[in-house]
Amino acid sequence: MQLTQILDQVLPLPESSRDKIVQRVYETNFAKNLLLMKAGRVEHCLYFIKSGIVRAYADKDDHEITFWFGSEGATIVSMNSYVAGKPGYEHIELLEPCVLYVLRAEELQQLYREDLQIANWGRKFAEKELIKTEERLISRQFKTAAQRYRELMADSPALLQRVPLSHIASYLGITQVSLSRIRSEIR
Repeated sequence: MQLTQILDQVLPLPESSRDKIVQRVYETNFAKNLLLMKAGRVEHCLYFIKSGIVRAYADKDDHEITFWFGSEGATIVSMNSYVAGKPGYEHIELLEPCVLYVLRAEELQQLYREDLQIANWGRKFAEKELIKTEERLISRQFKTAAQRYRELMADSPALLQRVPLSHIASYLGITQVSLSRIRSEIR
């Protein structure tokens, strides 16, 4: 997915404002299994996914809990670093080779100060991220694992083909055995 398409998903910008962002972004390739972000560090970049898939997870006791997947068009950001300049709590792992657009958070903050349109884009970005987080929280609290799996099938069918079942089970908050049972009941 092209950078301009990704930016416009958040909020269409005037061409002059969009160009200011595009000029500060560079494209790079990363290998599968790379830990792009590590918990406990302040992250200084935002990433937009041109191609590939990633997961966000946190460590709990002796296992990992996956709480987010991102694929083409998604933005990878440690919100704690982006908003508060504090260390993030998440790890970001690349589940496939990825092509990412990279933007330094410091440069984006400077653009917010210089261009009202870009500042509005940033506000809209934060609002959309908040809504996605709220939807995940509500889903986790009020829906069964089977309902969440059906929702995942409907909303992101390709994800189920590209992500290991162990990560899907973790995302749903269940064991792989329970996921296998749900999958067999749905068939």
